[in-house]
Amino acid sequence: MTSSTTTPELPKAPRSPGGLRPLPRFIFASRWLQVPLYLGLIVAQAVYVILFLKELWHLVLNSFAATEQQIMLIVLGLIDVVMISNLLVMVIVGGYETFVSRMQLENHPDQPEWLSHVNASVLKVKLAMAIIGISSIHLLRTFIEAGALGTPTATFTEAGVMWQVIIHALFVLSALGIAAVDRLTGPVHSVHAA
Repeated sequence: MTSSTTTPELPKAPRSPGGLRPLPRFIFASRWLQVPLYLGLIVAQAVYVILFLKELWHLVLNSFAATEQQIMLIVLGLIDVVMISNLLVMVIVGGYETFVSRMQLENHPDQPEWLSHVNASVLKVKLAMAIIGISSIHLLRTFIEAGALGTPTATFTEAGVMWQVIIHALFVLSALGIAAVDRLTGPVHSVHAA
């Protein structure tokens, strides 16, 4: 003879039409508070477009009177603006897609390749790499400007250049650390034996 015991069912909390209880639904809806932040970044990107056009106009106007080093510095400044703009696009599109709502770009011909597999970890690594690129451009500009002057000035002291190199090295180490942690905490890939 067997006896079966049944567990009484606990009463379920009332659910809203979306399937969540009111408090979790409210907390989940709070993600929409980030939308003004992303819109603000779009305004910042517009400011960078204006800065880029201003620098480009300066380059065109002064191209005949400028030295090769001066032109190189202006071009590096343009590259710097483009890299910062790329960083803004990654944060705006990737952040919105990851933390706010899906953009449903799956079949759109202009969907960025990286967006199909973006998550918080991938976004952190991409941002770290973009920051290293931006830091590299700033460091290169410092080296060129300091070399053109030949002697340390108030703008480019040896200590100032040394600190820029140290900060850049810390960015590189931080990015390597983020990538290593991401790799360690990521999904384990199984190897199938043939």
